[in-house]
Amino acid sequence: MTYAPRIVLCSPLTDPSSLEAFVEACLADGVELIAIGGSGAQELEDEIDWIIVGDGEDRSRFIVTTAHDTVEEAREFAAVNLGQRRVQELRF
Repeated sequence: MTYAPRIVLCSPLTDPSSLEAFVEACLADGVELIAIGGSGAQELEDEIDWIIVGDGEDRSRFIVTTAHDTVEEAREFAAVNLGQRRVQELRF
């Protein structure tokens, strides 16, 4: 699956074991934003940030992440200055 440039990720995750593979796929697909909304969004954002940063040696590993109280707020943020980019909403 190829991911859209902007992702809205619904929190909490139902399958946290898939998170690392998801983040690696986002990096490979050139995702520019993961906007997380819902319960535990801040903690999930921190976890994603650590996966992205890794040991800090590879500066090409970069995705903007944001945490929001609700999925609707995450959707609104992801839609700002959208232009021709797509937004994809995910639950896993």
